[in-house]
Amino acid sequence: MSRPAHIDSYYAASANPSAEHPLLTESLDCDVCVIGAGLTGCSAALELAERGYDVVVLEAQRVGWGASGRSGGQLVTGYGCDLGTLERSVGLADSRRLWQLSLEAMDLVRQRVARHRIDCGLHWGYLHAAIKPRQERELERWQQQLEQVYGYPGLRLLRGLELGAVIGSRRYRAGLLDPGSGHLHPLNYTLGLAAAAARAGARFFEASPALALRRGQRPQVATPAGQVRCRYLLLCGNAYLGELSPELRHTIMPVGTYIVASEPLPAELLARLMPANAAVADLNFVLDYFRCSEDRRMLFGGRVSYSTRQPSKLSGSIRARMVKVFPELAGVHIDYTWGGFVAITRNRAPHFGRLAPNVLFAQGYSGHGMAVTGLAGKIMAEAIAGTAERLDLFARIPHRPFPGGRALRTPALVLAMFYYRLRDLL
Repeated sequence: MSRPAHIDSYYAASANPSAEHPLLTESLDCDVCVIGAGLTGCSAALELAERGYDVVVLEAQRVGWGASGRSGGQLVTGYGCDLGTLERSVGLADSRRLWQLSLEAMDLVRQRVARHRIDCGLHWGYLHAAIKPRQERELERWQQQLEQVYGYPGLRLLRGLELGAVIGSRRYRAGLLDPGSGHLHPLNYTLGLAAAAARAGARFFEASPALALRRGQRPQVATPAGQVRCRYLLLCGNAYLGELSPELRHTIMPVGTYIVASEPLPAELLARLMPANAAVADLNFVLDYFRCSEDRRMLFGGRVSYSTRQPSKLSGSIRARMVKVFPELAGVHIDYTWGGFVAITRNRAPHFGRLAPNVLFAQGYSGHGMAVTGLAGKIMAEAIAGTAERLDLFARIPHRPFPGGRALRTPALVLAMFYYRLRDLL
């Protein structure tokens, strides 16, 4: 009889040793209160503490507990939306600026890993893989657009033997290799940012959820056993922000995403299947995405839930998708199965801005948050320090609430996603 998969995250099981932060049990005053100790919150705390601000970070669970520590760990240039969406929203000139900011987000990851010596298995190389002829044509158009309009050279469109040198699967017709994207251990990266922020002076409190906010000249945040008064408040809870801000809750939808980790695989097998150690994702709307871990596991994601309910027989269904890509893994055991929520916006563009002059937020990364979250924290810190042009650029992107109101928006989204699932089959 095969042993059951662990239902906890592989990342939690392979996390670096980290500090445990106390519960907030007092009343504090500070310059900046950050709600949420994921990548956005830890990035903001690090930037602000290094600038000399007194920073308090409130986390409902533990550092990196949400999407920041559960994701596929894939670092991808750009955003969750296509560039056409940005061009229609802010114009071509500012769309180019936003693209350049996504490249800065990648550089920021590279710099922070090196500067703070974060052990997170950072590797470069990312393959966008085409299954169908129309997707192959899409890759050709995308490469041309990025090179000729956005000035992004270095992409390689691969077929045949060149494609086989990156991925050993017959499922794909072509692939666009981006050496400027990559992958890492997301929880260890988040823990590393938190440790760097704490060394710079930021104070973290875990198991201290924000229960209520009071805005004003000095915003106040109430927790179960304490409270924080601050000059500036940053809302960095994303899909886990809950009812703290109705204005923000209406513009995002929590979407469940799920991943499995195989047992450790023989090195020679991985060398055949993933010879370039690149992260891979296909072009379907409900996509498969996968990469190798540092200890030679296949990490494979391929299910989503738009109803907030976890799909049944999760491990088996993702395994079936994995075997469709790599038949050689049919007999491999799944050691871990886990999931979590990401926040999507209607247009899949990130949602940054202000609710008041001293209340800032960043959310809605729509599956492209591993690098952009770090940029979001830096940009909010810049705005607090008096340089808000880059935050204002993101704030120009229009965001509308999901239709259907609170009662009907989830069923409406499920119906809309059914259309895209059918399209993936064509």
